[in-house]
Amino acid sequence: MSILWSLPSRLVVLSCIWSLCLAQFEYLGYPPGYPEPVEDQYTAPQIPADVPRIQLRLAGEKRKHNEGRLEVLYEGEWGTVCDDDFNIHAAQVVCRELGYSEAVSWAPSAKYGKGDGRIWFDNVHCTGKEKTLAQCESNGIGVSDCKHSEDVGVVCSDKRIPGFRFLSPLNNNVDSLNIQVEDVRIRPILASYRKRIPVTEGYVEVKDGGKWKQICDEEWSPMNTRVICGMFGFPGEKRYNARVYKMFARRRTPSYWDYLVNCTGNEAHLSSCKLGHSLMAKGNSSCGQGIPVVVSCVAGRAFAPTPMAGYRKAFRQEQPLVRLRGGGVVGEGRVEVLKNGEWGTICDDHWNLVSATVVCRELGFGTAKEALSGGQLGQGMGPVHMNEVQCSGFEKSVTECQFNMDKDSEGCSHEEDAGVRCNVPAMGFQQRLRLSGGRNPFEGRVEVLVERNGSLVWGTVCSEGWGTMEAMVVCRQLGLGFASNAFQETWYWPGAVSADAVVMSGVRCAGTEMSLSHCLHHGDHLSCPKGGARHAAGVSCSETAPDLVLNPQVVEQTTYIEDRPMFMLQCAYEENCLASTSSSTPANSYRRLLRFSSQIHNNGQSDFRPKASRDSWVWHDCHRHYHSMEIFTHYDLLSLNGSKVAEGHKASFCLEDSECDEGIEKKYECANFGEQGITVGCWDTYRHDIDCQWVDITDVKPGDYTFQIVINPNYEVAESDYTNNVVKCKSRYDGHRIWMYNCHIGGSIGGETEETFPGLLNNQVTHR
Repeated sequence: MSILWSLPSRLVVLSCIWSLCLAQFEYLGYPPGYPEPVEDQYTAPQIPADVPRIQLRLAGEKRKHNEGRLEVLYEGEWGTVCDDDFNIHAAQVVCRELGYSEAVSWAPSAKYGKGDGRIWFDNVHCTGKEKTLAQCESNGIGVSDCKHSEDVGVVCSDKRIPGFRFLSPLNNNVDSLNIQVEDVRIRPILASYRKRIPVTEGYVEVKDGGKWKQICDEEWSPMNTRVICGMFGFPGEKRYNARVYKMFARRRTPSYWDYLVNCTGNEAHLSSCKLGHSLMAKGNSSCGQGIPVVVSCVAGRAFAPTPMAGYRKAFRQEQPLVRLRGGGVVGEGRVEVLKNGEWGTICDDHWNLVSATVVCRELGFGTAKEALSGGQLGQGMGPVHMNEVQCSGFEKSVTECQFNMDKDSEGCSHEEDAGVRCNVPAMGFQQRLRLSGGRNPFEGRVEVLVERNGSLVWGTVCSEGWGTMEAMVVCRQLGLGFASNAFQETWYWPGAVSADAVVMSGVRCAGTEMSLSHCLHHGDHLSCPKGGARHAAGVSCSETAPDLVLNPQVVEQTTYIEDRPMFMLQCAYEENCLASTSSSTPANSYRRLLRFSSQIHNNGQSDFRPKASRDSWVWHDCHRHYHSMEIFTHYDLLSLNGSKVAEGHKASFCLEDSECDEGIEKKYECANFGEQGITVGCWDTYRHDIDCQWVDITDVKPGDYTFQIVINPNYEVAESDYTNNVVKCKSRYDGHRIWMYNCHIGGSIGGETEETFPGLLNNQVTHR
């Protein structure tokens, strides 16, 4: 795969295919069995000589690399395209010319901001089959009666044309040379850096005409280094020992690329930087007094480049003021900020790659690949803390950026929550795991690559104790999102017979690990009575997941005490919904019940369905209903030191859509053995007057307590965020009445505030 460069003037946009940049690790010599990249062949379209030569780019206020204001370079000058008569066929021509497989949409009226300069095309009419926008009918190049308020924007699919080369046969002032750059990498030179993963220091090299070449450091700036480090997943850069590299350069004659690079430091990728001077224009292609460019990047704490066994295994938040929630892989999620002791979200108005990159660097990642809008990674809770965020790109934290202080959340709902996808260092984790035998890439038997007797072999994982948390780590490691199921039998997925043997057992994951090998497991001393093969661990993954959130205000507002006679509690007694002392309670005595309502919202991206299929639901004759999940919620009354003084639980006898947000239809209804679940944007209400919707506090003494509710406590069903499955309330019981106050969702307020409960009452689950 290659990219063709052109230099119509001394400044031109440098273009490179992002997905290829992972090739920087090819020289590490990954062991046999790792997939080898396949180079696709691509034949460039032949453009007739009489068609004007143009170049295209997507610019402006954008959230993705594959969208933006359409700009055209003609005769050395960048200009825009008017939206008059522009349609999806024209967008298809534009996207294919830019190297994307197809157009998704187009946008009129300067959605990505007003451009400047000439408006090169107006009244464009394309059939969709043209090879370049210049072949489409129009008023003629430069003939327009439009203003820049009519600049058109285009959104392309993020799928690239395999093997595409950026073709631009424009003449330039350097001997009509076509400049090809196929790839970029950081190549470690010093022995101490060669075996480190990730690669953080070395020469910056570009692949030109099939050969790797160094860049002359004559005009190299710290801003250039900042961009290189960011695109490879590193938040910062540091100084290096230049003397060592000078000695190395004298020993081996470098092969220099013909051009210098000029970045502002705010680019998310080298492809957005401009070319600097040409070495050839100076009369030679050597670097003069310079040496090859060297960068030394600082990895985030989670990716510290120490020997493979020694670096930090589970990803941990680096900053207390900002966090990501709801993402399927490390480095992506809904952006949440801590303000006045309470976590809230950011509104997506004006949200762009520059602001997203500030978040990514702050959290220990590189630049942003994408600035997400519209609550794409699930909707948050509580307040919207920041609106119309505008960063310069050099802030240490997004909390330092300018934003609309007058109306933080006015006009913004959680439907507009902003998110990010960040560049993260290539750690090689993906190559050490695979799914085998599945019907599609998202499912299969889990197979891991391990060293046995000096050679690398693939084998299975023992399924004993295998559950959702372990499956979550597998799906994240493979970049496949969330686990939708964890399987303890995989006889229906025939893998390679050579990989049937168990090579990993006793796996227990916390769920935050970046690789399955970082979870607790037995090591070399395997223990798996059933063996692998048909009993091996398996997973199915999904790009989306549900996210259940309990409304804390409803709990607080509906709590009361009821004294109920034992003879009216027979069904509840049979389902273990009473305290153990109830077994010796006479039928005419009373039990004291703490009653309340639960309103459970699904704020995620897919429906919440019980793990068990309908054919395995359990009929409970006393209550005359089916249980789809034996334990759906835990209710606990805790002393202030955390010990349990009373408990309850709610079997999921009926998961259904009680109510939904406007415009969303109910899908699940329990009546007549109907399907059970909670639709995205709907909620299931367990009313306070339902059996077992209580805690038996008959034996509890008066005092101050903490009331705690946990949804999906055994992680039976995968969710995008388990941290918001807990609600805590402060409770005071005087022996006759009970007060519930300061109810809040776990993780919705800061750690210091969590200890003091300063009267936060506004953590409502807002409507979508």
